[in-house]
Amino acid sequence: MDIKEMLHNVREGHMSIEEAEERLKNLPYEDLGFAKLDLHRKLRSGFPETVFCEGKPDAYLASIFETLHRENGEVLGTRASRSQFELVRERIPGILYDPISRILRIEQEGKRLYGCVAVCTGGTADIPVAEEAAQTAEFFGCFVERFYDVGVAGIHRLLSKREQIARANCVIAVAGMEGALGTAVAGLVENPVIAVPTSVGYGAGFHGLSALLTMINSCANGISTVNIDNGYGAGYLAAQINRLAVKE
Repeated sequence: MDIKEMLHNVREGHMSIEEAEERLKNLPYEDLGFAKLDLHRKLRSGFPETVFCEGKPDAYLASIFETLHRENGEVLGTRASRSQFELVRERIPGILYDPISRILRIEQEGKRLYGCVAVCTGGTADIPVAEEAAQTAEFFGCFVERFYDVGVAGIHRLLSKREQIARANCVIAVAGMEGALGTAVAGLVENPVIAVPTSVGYGAGFHGLSALLTMINSCANGISTVNIDNGYGAGYLAAQINRLAVKE
């Protein structure tokens, strides 16, 4: 439960002052010893703290998810393995896992999706990173449209979807190989484009470095670039842009 909801419940008589006081004792963060969970983050930034699952010891991960779910009513985890999903599910039975994006999440019921974020990929091999971006944006309240396998090797595929993509408040372009999709998309739309280089490609692609260099050296206007395979970062930034567009 966030602070605004808590204060509303106190005003309406659904929660006592003493109960609210007890909940507020854990703010601005809860110290688990091995982690200090930022329970004020949604109040400051509008989005709650998320969990990078990869590399976390099992006991730590389960406690982190359980605490964030108790306090926020929902949790998003990235780069999770199936074994981590099974572990967390013992504590939170309703949690969901997507093996493609490796997203682990549980959300509040009745969440409204607003605005529009378009997520495009150069090829099918880029979809895991694209899904990490898309599902992150959806978790943070964005309506997402997906346009997969519209790379520049068959530019007519991208052009056939141009009008639909251009209606989005923000576009995420995910591509490996030479990473030209971001530049192509930015030349077709008026709203911001977030380019995501992926590690997809042959040897000279240097595990995504070639795509990264192409994207950060793009001659197109209105394009920004996140790190290699960083779908989460792109989804978060797109959610911020979409939120501003909806407010306007």
